[in-house]
Amino acid sequence: MYAHKKKTIQAAAGALAACCLLTIPSTGASAAPSAAPSAAAPAASSASASGAASGPAAGVRAGGVLGACGPGQLCLWPKADFKGRAQTYELSAVDIDSCTALPGGTSAQSLANRTGRPVTFYQSAECAETGEFETYPGKGVWAPQTPYQVRAFKIWER
Repeated sequence: MYAHKKKTIQAAAGALAACCLLTIPSTGASAAPSAAPSAAAPAASSASASGAASGPAAGVRAGGVLGACGPGQLCLWPKADFKGRAQTYELSAVDIDSCTALPGGTSAQSLANRTGRPVTFYQSAECAETGEFETYPGKGVWAPQTPYQVRAFKIWER
């Protein structure tokens, strides 16, 4: 009986996370993230500010699973709902407090920030504040749909 209630609570928390910024406590059980190939920075792996969720590496949200993004990583998907091949960045390969443009001609429509640091995402490829921009906390945030095409980001010291 307890296990059933625990699953119901976890499912409800996942659904809530899909519509608002919410921390989902780790339960000790891990969701199975999809395998993700990696390469040099930005490492490619497979795996929004209209709704952002916080929680484990591959949390559950209403209607599906959040994109797989490992601890310490910043993951950007070209399509909404974590679809397409993600671009993955790590602190060791990115200059802190500097603008990092996505590779030419690419943009992101969904993202996950697990860097442990705040990250500002920009509509402009030059991190110009004349376009749209928004900062997300770094404790584990998933945004299945950004309100604009993300073309650059800046990871902050803290």
